[in-house]
Amino acid sequence: MNVTGNQIKAARALAGIEQADLASAAKVSINTVRNMEASGKDVVRVRLDTLIRVRDALLANGVKLVDDGDTSPDGPGVRLRKD
Repeated sequence: MNVTGNQIKAARALAGIEQADLASAAKVSINTVRNMEASGKDVVRVRLDTLIRVRDALLANGVKLVDDGDTSPDGPGVRLRKD
């Protein structure tokens, strides 16, 4: 799962939540969220279980991370969930 810091930041903005809210929902420290977002356009380098918790917290807030493995013709990004 390749996710960039910009994707996490954009997903959080789309969900309308603060870094502290995402950290709490994902059960990670706010510094973890800050460091992930600070990766910018680079792929986030964290433990897989941490990334999964952040992804799941974003999903719970209605936002999906789209990576290179998805079928989006536009490549990686974020989008609102349909349901």
